Amino acid sequence: MKISKLEFLSVLLAVAFLSFTGGWFLRDAACGEPVWVETDRTLVQETPLVLTPAPSQSQAPDEKVDLNTATAEELMTLPGIGEKRAADIIADREANGPFRSPEELTRVKGIGEGILAGLIDQVTVSQKEDTP
Repeated sequence: MKISKLEFLSVLLAVAFLSFTGGWFLRDAACGEPVWVETDRTLVQETPLVLTPAPSQSQAPDEKVDLNTATAEELMTLPGIGEKRAADIIADREANGPFRSPEELTRVKGIGEGILAGLIDQVTVSQKEDTP
């Protein structure tokens, strides 16, 4: 006795349908009762936590960082400036001369308009006066 492909497909679909419907009806049979946990008291924090950023040791809170004289540690206090970017700023300053405006910071590789916008209010440039 040989089964045709159509008969085999119909038997396979019937088995799949019966497996699905059996699982559907028995889906909650394996679940136990939910566990309820009640507590006698609620934990409350006595004093509220207030997180404030600590001012840098090298600069006052309102003091701006001078791009032409700042050390790597002072540059790393700026948002978005890590050890590598601080070193790149110093290398660019030594190779191309002092910055004439804070916007020239974009000439340093890895510093674009987005990073500049985040730190433009925290930087300044000193201008050397030409002395004869």
